[in-house]
Amino acid sequence: MCGVAGALQLHPSERGLPLTVAEAMVRQLGHRGPDGCGVLEDPHAGVLLGHTRLAIIDLSAAGRQPMASLDGRLTITYNGEIYNYQQLRDELSDDGCPWRSRSDTEVILGAYARWGQDCVHHLRGMFAFAIWDAKRQELFLARDRLGIKPLYYYSADGAFVFASEVRALLASDLIPRRLDQAGLWHYLAYQCVPAPRTLVDGVRALPPGTCLRVDANGGLTLWRYWDLLADTSAEAAAHSPAERRQHVAELLGQSIRLHLVSDVPIGVFLSGGIDSSAIVGLMREAGQVPYTFSLGFAERSFDETHFAREVAQHFNAKHTEIRLRNRDLLEQLPEGLAAMDQPTGDGINSYIVARAVRSAGLKVALSGLGGDELFGGYPSFDRLGRSARLFHHWARLPAPLRALAASGVRMSGRNAIAAEKLATMLESDGRLSALYPVTRQVFSAAQRQFLLGYRDVADPYVQLLREAFAKVPQTEPLACVAYAESRTYLHDLLLRDTDQMSMAHGLEVRVPLIDHELAAYVMGVPDSDRRADGTPKRLLVECLGGLLPEAVVRRPKQGFTLPLEPWMRGPLAGFCEQRLRRLGDRGLFRPRTVDHLWQSFLARGRDVSWSRLWTLVALDEWLERSGVHE
Repeated sequence: MCGVAGALQLHPSERGLPLTVAEAMVRQLGHRGPDGCGVLEDPHAGVLLGHTRLAIIDLSAAGRQPMASLDGRLTITYNGEIYNYQQLRDELSDDGCPWRSRSDTEVILGAYARWGQDCVHHLRGMFAFAIWDAKRQELFLARDRLGIKPLYYYSADGAFVFASEVRALLASDLIPRRLDQAGLWHYLAYQCVPAPRTLVDGVRALPPGTCLRVDANGGLTLWRYWDLLADTSAEAAAHSPAERRQHVAELLGQSIRLHLVSDVPIGVFLSGGIDSSAIVGLMREAGQVPYTFSLGFAERSFDETHFAREVAQHFNAKHTEIRLRNRDLLEQLPEGLAAMDQPTGDGINSYIVARAVRSAGLKVALSGLGGDELFGGYPSFDRLGRSARLFHHWARLPAPLRALAASGVRMSGRNAIAAEKLATMLESDGRLSALYPVTRQVFSAAQRQFLLGYRDVADPYVQLLREAFAKVPQTEPLACVAYAESRTYLHDLLLRDTDQMSMAHGLEVRVPLIDHELAAYVMGVPDSDRRADGTPKRLLVECLGGLLPEAVVRRPKQGFTLPLEPWMRGPLAGFCEQRLRRLGDRGLFRPRTVDHLWQSFLARGRDVSWSRLWTLVALDEWLERSGVHE
């Protein structure tokens, strides 16, 4: 796991980019790769490539990057893990491909030399890389299918720049530190900026399952090579229920074994829920002793350590509990917020756990991330399944009548947050593509307009889901919800937060429950097997047989979150108030609107939740550190 950066002068006849551009970007990525760094310059082609290394596979100097092919034609800077690299190495060796290292990096070079841009179809893992092809005079960038590893880019003023983090791009001094106003609008909605936008004007995230080709004359070609819904396995629908369970069990075991490939020890984030417990059990079945870590709080309603402890004892894991007190959070909060490459309303919990795992001497940890989205663990699966049928008929009513009903809901005196979401659904076209995004919104459109004084009506999630669902009309509703959760909330918030918060400590986090072959198969499973009778994760539990303790299977769903609400009214109140006042003075929001929300929160008003205020606290901290302005 590493950090990548680079730049390409788009007009070779002009003066090339100075080497200091790559050096500055690499310095900003030092936390991602504390085991070494490198910069390569090709002044004749106007190419710069940079890399910081976290050595996981082939710890020797032979694995250093940027790495060139033997003939010098190809040079790569790469972040990720290719779990099937040994099989690919054997296949490429049959063609006489020579090797100088045991690294998966060199295997990608060999795969590109043989298959060109189609090499991505042969890779199983998480990755974001750039290859400079000197013969073709073009830069080829690719990102893994689920978007586990990040890759950002900017193209303007005669230069193309890319990096693992936005802060590295800003360090190049080739990009204006100008706020993307549409990005701000969407950030307030979803506590993250939906890709491909970011909060920096002109900076884009390469979408998951996507490749980008850049030639020296400035031509950019973007194409998608894989999509979770479009590339769903047809095999699952043809199988019987028993065959599905057997096949999912086989894919799970295979994924775990592949994710255990490493030259260093591996830990597990253990909450005591089904997903992380399944990983611990499967890891034990694969013959490895798990090193497990869980986070606990004094507030009993937030604490899951007793569940995690039982699981660790059941599988004889080497377990560590991290007890977090108010003063611990206060001490770690500034550095946790500083670790945010982009602001987020989530992620601090990941920062704290990652810090503890790295402090224990581990470089790699497994996470159960993606299990809820893929196997139907969220309440949204049942709720949206019912709502889709109800609103399908409701949307046939005249628009004025629906608007009148929505107005009545808003004035009903109910919980203001819930009322606004229901009213927005009543006004929608009733399609799942319009209903789902509302469930994930932190600030409604009306609240955003109240704060900002302007309105951006184009919701990127509605458009993304509408296009995706239109291409596969036969897909069942719960599969559509699984896609929506995976492509939006999982990709834009959870995976991004996990990457930035773990890599802040030089810790690689692997997510075996969203191995792309497993995900493609599970997406093809009929709704009746995915979550029958409202039972969450029925497919996952049944395919595991009796592996998990019964207490884990039967325990109610509990989200993993910090007790920020009581802390924000107590020991964190001063910290939050200072940043909210500074945010209100930046000229981004209407006068006194931010303070109004804060005072309402302190008074326990029903129109604002702690998550809304925390989203604003994180925003101000990021703006202050990044220097991005209106």
